[in-house]
Amino acid sequence: MKRLLFALSLTLMSGLSAPTSSAQQAQNTSTNAVNPAVRRAKELAQVIDAGKLADSVMLTSTMLMEALLSPVSVLAQSRVSQPDITIDAATRVGIIEGVIKRLNDYYVFPEIARQMETAIRQRMRNKEYDQITSAALLAQTLTLHLHAVNPDKHLGVTYSYQPVPLNDGKTEPTSEQLERMRQFAASVNYGFEKIDRLEGNIGYLRIDGFMPADVGGETAIASMNFLANTDALIIDMRYSSNGGDPSMSVLLSSYLFDKPVHLDDFYWREGNRTEQIWTMPYVPGKRYIGKDVYFLASKGTISAGEGFVYELQNLKRATVIGETTAGAANPGFEYRINEHFKIFVPIGRAISPITKTNWEGIGIKPDVAVPAEQALNTAHLIALKKLLATATDERRKKRLNGFIETLEKQQSK
Repeated sequence: MKRLLFALSLTLMSGLSAPTSSAQQAQNTSTNAVNPAVRRAKELAQVIDAGKLADSVMLTSTMLMEALLSPVSVLAQSRVSQPDITIDAATRVGIIEGVIKRLNDYYVFPEIARQMETAIRQRMRNKEYDQITSAALLAQTLTLHLHAVNPDKHLGVTYSYQPVPLNDGKTEPTSEQLERMRQFAASVNYGFEKIDRLEGNIGYLRIDGFMPADVGGETAIASMNFLANTDALIIDMRYSSNGGDPSMSVLLSSYLFDKPVHLDDFYWREGNRTEQIWTMPYVPGKRYIGKDVYFLASKGTISAGEGFVYELQNLKRATVIGETTAGAANPGFEYRINEHFKIFVPIGRAISPITKTNWEGIGIKPDVAVPAEQALNTAHLIALKKLLATATDERRKKRLNGFIETLEKQQSK
C-alpha cells in the first residue's frame, strides 16, 4: 500500500534544537517499560479497528526517508538557498503537464483538481509562463496559481537542485537509509523538545514534530511515564510547525483515556474508502486519567500537530489556549514530476466523528484566546486555580496561592 505523508515535510525538523536533559532522563528511567509498547506501535499499521491505526495513515520508513533526505520542502522552499537551473520551453511545458496529471490522478477532490487544471491551462493560453526560465520561479509561480484556486496548505510544487529520487511509495529503504533516518530522528529526540514539572505539580511537555510511533515510541512512553504523577498537564504545540506522523499522536492520546476512543476518520480517494482511527487499548505505565490537559497553540501549529489538538478538543479532553492554528488538514504524498520537480498532493482528508469535518483552511480556534507568547503562563494559572478550588489541605492551598500570585505578577509586567 502506498506510504503517506501527513505533513508537508519533516525536513523542517532539522531546525530543532538538542533535547533537554530532563527529557533524556525520563527516557532513561523508563527503559524497561518500552518493549511492549514498541511492538504495539508496530501493530498499529495492520488493522483499522479495536483501537489500532490504519497502515495507510502511517508515515513509514520509506516516506520518512524521503522527507528527511529531501533537499527542500514546500513550506521551506522560499527559505532554503539552493542553486537555480535554467529550463527551456519544452521542459517547462512538461513540468506543467506533469503537475496537471498528478492533480487529476490523485488529488482528494477530483472536481477541484479539474478546476485547477482549467485555471492553469488558461494561464498557459495567456502565455503567463512563457518568459519563465528559472526552475525555482516556476515552482513558486505554479504553487501560487494553484493556491489561487484552492488554498490547500499541503498542496505545492517544489524545485530541487539535487535529483529527486523515484518514489512509488512501495520500495523499502536500504539498511543504510534506515540507519541515517534513525540517527536523525534520535538527534532531535523524535520531536520531543522539553519535559518539565512546573510549580504546583503541573506537567509540561513540548512537542515540535511527530515521528512514527514505531520509531519514537520509546521517548513518548518515557515522557508520559515521567509526567504520570503530575496533577495537570500542559502540552505545548506552539512550535509544532513540522507536522509528521499521526501514529505518534494516537500513542500519546491513548494515555489520556481509560478505554478505546474513536479519535478520527481518514477518507482516501484511492479506493474511495474511509478508515477509522482509535486510541490503543493498551499502554505501558499509568494512564493520565481524571486530570486536566491543556494544549498551547499558535498560528504556526500545523498538520499532524493540529490533528492532535483538534481530536482532543472535540472530545472535551483538553482545553486549547493560545492562537488559531494554521489550518492544514489533508494528508498526502510527494510525487516526482521530473529530475528536479515534485509536487505534494493531498490524497485524503481527516473527518472528525464529532464535527463531521476538519480544520482545513480555518484552523483550530482556541478555547482561551491569548497571544502565543502568553499561552504558557495563562495555562499554568488556569491549572493552578482549578487545583486550588478543589484543594482541602491548608498547606497545599497556601503553596498554590503563592504560585498563583507570582505568575500573576509576571503576567502583569
